[in-house]
Amino acid sequence: MEMRNNLSTEGKTRIVQELVPGKQITIAHLIANPDKALYKKLELDSGRDDSRSAIGTLTVSPAQAAVIAADIAIKAAGVELRFVDQSDGTLLVTGTASETEAALKAVLEYMEEKMGFAVCPLTRT
Repeated sequence: MEMRNNLSTEGKTRIVQELVPGKQITIAHLIANPDKALYKKLELDSGRDDSRSAIGTLTVSPAQAAVIAADIAIKAAGVELRFVDQSDGTLLVTGTASETEAALKAVLEYMEEKMGFAVCPLTRT
């Protein structure tokens, strides 16, 4: 949730923005069959041609909850944890499309039902 305050002093407007994190997942997306160039740009390219045919990404707030989301994802399906950042709440996993989808759904379900998070719908490209 973003809050804005407009403060006017001597004809000048000053805008103060403040991020107020809630318990939420704001992005949950599955990229099925990503181009190899995307893997390379994200530094996910292992150089091997295997079944890592999907990328799953989540944005979690508060950011430290990304660690919990990572744990749930890797335990729920055969995905590989590729990146987790507890300072900005980003999570990336790779696996087959079905593994990745199952992992993301498990995170959304657990965080909503057990932890009271507001979750967005899972999207897919």
